[in-house]
Amino acid sequence: MIESSQNWNLFGYDLRLIGSQWRAAWREFLWGSASPVVARLDEPVLVHTGEGEQLYRAGKPLPAAADARASCRAILLPAESVLWKTLQFPLAAVTDLDAVMGIEIGANNPFPPGDAASGWAVMGATADKVCVGLAITSISSVMSYLARRFDCHDPGAYEVWARVGEDIVVLDGFGESLRRRRYRQRLLKVAGLLVLSALLIVAITGSFALLRYFELQRYEEMSARVQREAADASRARELMLIASDTFAAVNHYVAGYPNPHVELARLTELLGDDASLIEFRMTGRDIQLRGRARDAAAVVQQLTAEPAFLEVRSPQAITKLGDTAYEEFYLDITLAGGEVAP
Repeated sequence: MIESSQNWNLFGYDLRLIGSQWRAAWREFLWGSASPVVARLDEPVLVHTGEGEQLYRAGKPLPAAADARASCRAILLPAESVLWKTLQFPLAAVTDLDAVMGIEIGANNPFPPGDAASGWAVMGATADKVCVGLAITSISSVMSYLARRFDCHDPGAYEVWARVGEDIVVLDGFGESLRRRRYRQRLLKVAGLLVLSALLIVAITGSFALLRYFELQRYEEMSARVQREAADASRARELMLIASDTFAAVNHYVAGYPNPHVELARLTELLGDDASLIEFRMTGRDIQLRGRARDAAAVVQQLTAEPAFLEVRSPQAITKLGDTAYEEFYLDITLAGGEVAP
């Protein structure tokens, strides 16, 4: 069982949050106020600002000369009718921003239960923080405003907007569902067209690939016929290559791991009768010796002069053995020749 405390960070990213971060990125791309998709597919809204009427799209005012027909209407609440604030959260909060804002709305709502309308929108982000605009108002005060200003008693007749700083926030629970439903239908339509286009591309590519496949089959049949005609020569060549590789591997191994009996015989001949070996260890091309001789320095000099030895080192000083005529020596010898086999 995987413990929750296990470290799942990769290059600074928590792998457990990849799914939620992916969903949050797509949500902001398809539904965020700064989304290029919303700016392209969302329909214009005729907004009653209290000072006149203005066409908006994706929360941004359209130029006065814009040729757009608005089937959706909205009211922009006066500033004194809305409680609003901007909040800053760590960037990691975007993975669960709905829950975070639900807590903030509950904490900042001064209205009775059932009489509060709220909305929020991401206003911007930095490298480590995300800025969110929150707006809260009373449903009863909004309906009173609609009745007084537009003689309207249907909460779904108008969208209700509020200004948070320089940005627009749509309050939930009024007429915004119609526009959002149409926007969702446009998204599905565009997605369907993209899928259809992808299928057409796949079909065209598949047809081209199928023609190439038949050509390839013809070439493969020709190649198979040529290969059958040259099968004996090919097998002989493969056997020669295998034998050559085997000989090379054996020679490489033998060069990297010389026969210790040969080296013992060489040392026996070099040391003569005045010296003896007490310890002999050989690993690859490295030999460790411990021995005794009447003149250990002469033995070291003699072994150093041997061409078969690449390097002769004395890891310990030569020591005299008590009152005897012998000296004890330690030597590390590296054999000359090839590299150690892997």
